[in-house]
Amino acid sequence: MEFYTVRDMRTTSKALWNSLATDGSVVITNNGKPITLMLDISDGSLEETLKAVRQAKAMIAFNTMRERAALNGFMTDAEIEAEIAAARSEE
Repeated sequence: MEFYTVRDMRTTSKALWNSLATDGSVVITNNGKPITLMLDISDGSLEETLKAVRQAKAMIAFNTMRERAALNGFMTDAEIEAEIAAARSEE
């Protein structure tokens, strides 16, 4: 996978597009940090590609939430029931 800076997009765009066509993806960086992933969708599957990327991002978010929950400790069934009861009593 090739990495290009934001500046490279202006100054060496032909190389960027060639890399994208050859490798299928290119990472764009700003101040040394990745900010964008460019994907080749020349086969015309824009909707399928968007759906796959969104699913992948959702899975990353879900896994992050699970990791945080594991670090903070899971609630027991009794604790969950107590939280529900407390929320209902505030209504």
